[in-house]
Amino acid sequence: QVQLVESGGGLVQAGGSLKLSCSASINIFNFNAMGWYRQAPGKQRELVASILDIGNTNYADSVKGRFAISKDDIKNMVYLHMSSLKPEDTAVYYCAADRSDPNVRYWGQGTQVTVSS
Repeated sequence: QVQLVESGGGLVQAGGSLKLSCSASINIFNFNAMGWYRQAPGKQRELVASILDIGNTNYADSVKGRFAISKDDIKNMVYLHMSSLKPEDTAVYYCAADRSDPNVRYWGQGTQVTVSS
């Protein structure tokens, strides 16, 4: 059974930094892509950043230049480095992983990030 476990969330002041980590229970080579999503209260879950198995990355416009996604294929980890945090970055952040054949998306349980002004 695939499990994704996030860690690293917390409370930070505006302008600060946080690093989120996602640990996968299986080799992440099994996934076509991995990513970070977030959901703020009363809002839909949105993609923050994604990384393909070949390493290509994609970011939401709202985080470009401030966030960076990376992965460690040996440790089966995916990271989200967040800097210049803003109060509007406050949300629950979820790690996700996509497999094909069949198409399945796995989710972590989420980690809270709160940015105070």
